[in-house]
Amino acid sequence: MHARADAADTAPNWPDDIFATLQRFDVRQVPYVPDAGHSKLIQRVLGSTTMRGIPLTTEEEGVALLAGAWTGGQRGVLLMQSSGVGNCINMLSLIPILRFPFLTLVTMRGEWGEFNPWQVPMGSTTQGVFELSGVKVLRASNAAEVPAVLEAAAAQAYNALTPTAVLLSQRLIGAKVFTR
Repeated sequence: MHARADAADTAPNWPDDIFATLQRFDVRQVPYVPDAGHSKLIQRVLGSTTMRGIPLTTEEEGVALLAGAWTGGQRGVLLMQSSGVGNCINMLSLIPILRFPFLTLVTMRGEWGEFNPWQVPMGSTTQGVFELSGVKVLRASNAAEVPAVLEAAAAQAYNALTPTAVLLSQRLIGAKVFTR
């Protein structure tokens, strides 16, 4: 059993800010791997009449799904946790070849108050992996930054066709703690 601590309890509106921005940018498809950090946003997407939430078995499926969405005339955003970024490395090569808009929102692990040592390696290399793969990285560390960071990221991804990842810091989503 786990509980969320820190920022997640004090700033619950940032997922709503993300949802509103995605609506303004006419995002229709939202592939995701279930994740506690994205849970409120996923629930908003699943309850939407304009967006389609698509559960994935692994994160790299989402990269291909976004390519297909674009080919079919729709925008999408991939939701994942930092531990899933390593699963996407080969698929990230599709982005410059096919030149489609790519936006991903990544909840970070292995940072602020992390208890699980298995989350630290990918969490500490997520930004570098994206940058080496040609994906621009923006970061939101507190709730007040989320609207502006996401607006900039969506504009880069959808208007300038610049692959962009937004890292939602562990301090923003709240550190996980296990309780009995």
